[in-house]
Amino acid sequence: PLSYIHWGPGIAGAIVAAATSFVLMGFASAVGLMVVSPSPTWRDASVWLAILSGFWIIVVAVGSFALGGYLTGRVRSTWAAAPDEIEFRDGTHGLIAWALGVMLGAILLSLTASTFAASTGISPPRDIAGAPGFLAYEIDRLFRSERRPEPATPDVRAEASRIVMKALGRAELPTEDRAQLVRLTSAVSGLAPPEADRRVTQVLTDARNAASQARRSGVILGFSLAAALTAAAAAAWIAAGIGGKHRDSEFSPPM
Repeated sequence: PLSYIHWGPGIAGAIVAAATSFVLMGFASAVGLMVVSPSPTWRDASVWLAILSGFWIIVVAVGSFALGGYLTGRVRSTWAAAPDEIEFRDGTHGLIAWALGVMLGAILLSLTASTFAASTGISPPRDIAGAPGFLAYEIDRLFRSERRPEPATPDVRAEASRIVMKALGRAELPTEDRAQLVRLTSAVSGLAPPEADRRVTQVLTDARNAASQARRSGVILGFSLAAALTAAAAAAWIAAGIGGKHRDSEFSPPM
């Protein structure tokens, strides 16, 4: 052939790999192995679920792109060249199928997420009564009272949210910020200062634990995704070389 790159087999392998991974990830979502929690909150992040989901991502990526790479190498035309050169060219076409499959998979994932959000009405968290959507529950816990004299104003909720958000960082919350949060809690909820201080301690502790767990889950999933794409590239290269050898030897693998 005159062209070094055969786009037809590469595109075909990419489509097969993307379709296979899409089906398998759909199966994972059906049985609960989702990359993100279906609940619109970061408090439900599970480290063990992230580990299991990350393992499944790696298995799906390697298997899907191995299949796509094999088909790319198998259906591609061959050359009259040295065996090492033919193997390199087959592997290169496997990488082409991998790159196209990754881009196609990203497009499918984006379209699926947009369709799911539109059909379920789930939207990114917005500000709720002065507090960011993802911290609204924490602010509600702080200001909860059986005999609340007046509801918290948006300005008060916004200030409390900023203090809680600072407390979620890695640095310790300054003493004056904590004292201000206790004063706000006591004033709005009607609790005595010692009771308000205990409530602030409990809310901040729970929020820090949830944020820490969400960070760990995010790191695990991010590492798993990077490892999956790297392993998938190697699988596509190796499988394309195997497909090329089967093509040249006219070997027909059993179904």
